[in-house]
Amino acid sequence: MNNFLLLALADTRQLQLLHFWLLLGIYLAALLGNGLISTAVACDHRLHTPMYFFLLNLALLDLACISTTLPKAMANALWHTRAISYAGCAAQVFFLLFLLSAETFLLTIMSYDRYVAICKPLHYGTLMDSRACATMAAAAWGAGLLYSLLHTATTFSMCLCHGNAVDQFFCEIAQILKLSCSKSDYLREVGIIYFSLCLIFGCFVFIVVSYMQIFRAVLRMPSEQGRHKAFSTCLPHLAVLSLLVSTGFFAYLKPSSISSPSLDLLVSFLYSVVPPAVNPLIYGLRNQELKAAVSKTYVFNIHKMHASLTGVSR
Repeated sequence: MNNFLLLALADTRQLQLLHFWLLLGIYLAALLGNGLISTAVACDHRLHTPMYFFLLNLALLDLACISTTLPKAMANALWHTRAISYAGCAAQVFFLLFLLSAETFLLTIMSYDRYVAICKPLHYGTLMDSRACATMAAAAWGAGLLYSLLHTATTFSMCLCHGNAVDQFFCEIAQILKLSCSKSDYLREVGIIYFSLCLIFGCFVFIVVSYMQIFRAVLRMPSEQGRHKAFSTCLPHLAVLSLLVSTGFFAYLKPSSISSPSLDLLVSFLYSVVPPAVNPLIYGLRNQELKAAVSKTYVFNIHKMHASLTGVSR
């Protein structure tokens, strides 16, 4: 098999171009938002704290994640094609599994960071020093990489004989499994998927328990401003993770009786495109320190550029 055929987002040329512009808008917004966060955290020394270090890692993962799926979907819509090469499909599966699993692990670490900061503030400096933060972030990236290598290798070692049409706008394992003609390969891959979902569910339980402890501690705070700050930090994090986990579970566990191309497309869009696009809004617009750092960084760069251009003109 030399290539796969992805799902066409529309039948008419006008709708294809409309989808292209919509996807382009989402993609540029995600690039801008995550790029602003990454640059601000990297350049402003006041944000060199564990929470913003993990947020920097999240922004980098989101940049890579949305760049794995949308550019190919936009190119197919613009050039009126559905084809993706075998190697391109394998690359999409590998990078999407790597980035989404690493993001899940990172979100789990971020919940632990918030738990220690709010429930054990006296031990925060010891438990979340720079070495511990770097080790945990590296573990999230490394675990995601190892998991993706194993899962991708298993998926593309299957014998595929039921055509080459993938009913999705990117190469998704759930759709590739439908092309398998070996029951043993299919069951092996399903077993890996169930193990993965159990692992994700374990992370989700850990996060929920962490937030229950956080909310208990927050409700005992005498300061209303402190409670508001803690809730505004934690609730968006929990909302993003819930969206990611619930749609991912639904994509792989939904009954075949309710499966349809439009529903599959919606669910995959919710877990692969929406989180990277909305994370900058959730973490950036609700965080005064980050907004101030973004403004300071880019105003300074604009003034510096203006000064250099003025100097050149003279």
